[in-house]
Amino acid sequence: MPQSKKVIKTVIQIILVLIVLVGGVVAAKALIAMRKPPQRKEQKVVPPLVKVETVRKQDVRMLVRGNGTVRAKTLVQIVPQVPGKIVAIHNQLLDGGFVNKGEVLVTIDPRDYELAVQRAEAGVARAQVKLDMEKEEAEVAHREWEQLHADKQPASSLVFRKPQIRQAQAELASARAELDTTKLNLERTRISLPFAGRVITKNADIGQYVVMGQSVATVYGTEAIEISVPLEDRELAWFDVPMNANTVSQNTQNNTRSEAEVIADFAGAKHRWQGRVVRTEGQINPKTRMVHIVIEVKEPFEQIADNAVLQPGMFVEVVIAGRTLKDVFVIPRSAVHNIDELWVAQDGRLYIRKVEIVRRDKRFVYVTAGLEEKTDIVVSNLDIVTDQMKIRTIRRVDE
Repeated sequence: MPQSKKVIKTVIQIILVLIVLVGGVVAAKALIAMRKPPQRKEQKVVPPLVKVETVRKQDVRMLVRGNGTVRAKTLVQIVPQVPGKIVAIHNQLLDGGFVNKGEVLVTIDPRDYELAVQRAEAGVARAQVKLDMEKEEAEVAHREWEQLHADKQPASSLVFRKPQIRQAQAELASARAELDTTKLNLERTRISLPFAGRVITKNADIGQYVVMGQSVATVYGTEAIEISVPLEDRELAWFDVPMNANTVSQNTQNNTRSEAEVIADFAGAKHRWQGRVVRTEGQINPKTRMVHIVIEVKEPFEQIADNAVLQPGMFVEVVIAGRTLKDVFVIPRSAVHNIDELWVAQDGRLYIRKVEIVRRDKRFVYVTAGLEEKTDIVVSNLDIVTDQMKIRTIRRVDE
């Protein structure tokens, strides 16, 4: 009996499981039958949003930019031409001091040279007396000869003392030359410069004995300084460069040399000076293949910009004002693709245009052909671009 109850219980459990399974299947089919099909929704493709700006033809003066280091145009060593002890020095003959044209900078003890002048003057006087005496004796010889031999000529020039006179004249000329030499040496005890300058280094002081050829100081001229600026040779097409002496002379007279602005960061601020292109250096740099243009700034210490002085050793930027290009489009370099292509926005589409670029600088390119007036160009970058693709546009904020 207990065994039959177990079998009945098992059968009942199996029947219940089957009922649940069948009920689940029926319910699932009912739900599937009642389900509505999904509605189809088309995906809307949004064209990319790009920034554009309108370009117009304009006349633009070309600016050629470069960098260089300021150097002295005139740099000299003050060297005595006569030896002696220094007895006086200019109060500005010190590192960084300014000296004027013609001022006595160093005085060497002149006493020995003054005595030499006196001796030379005495030598000239003796030679003059000797010449005068020879001429007087020649006059006497002429009178005596005329009295004794009026119808004859002397057999020797010694009779009229002509050789003696020539010798006395030569001795007088030598004595005068000696006097000029001693006076020149006396002048050389007072050393000055034919230009205004600034002292770089001082190498001697009062009481020091100096010899010929010994450097007393190093001075550079303050009338003008120079900046050597390396440029690519193609940049020379945009401004006037004196290439030879005749051109330099002509340009100097006509004042047609290209102007240049010199800019330096000094003491936490930018300072500016005005200069001109004066020449190119004598050779092209064999390593960089660059042409070095020389900029000259006149009277740099007169052009004091906010208490900053343009002086040798400063690293500066130079902006040369070149020729004017007429009717060109000025395009940001970032808007140029594949060397000579621009993206043009028109009627909600992007068009790829090839253009003719006449010049490139760090910020812009200058286009002469391939665009029309008031064209909208794309200044944004896109990863994938196709000709005539759809776009949305907004104006640049800074336009």
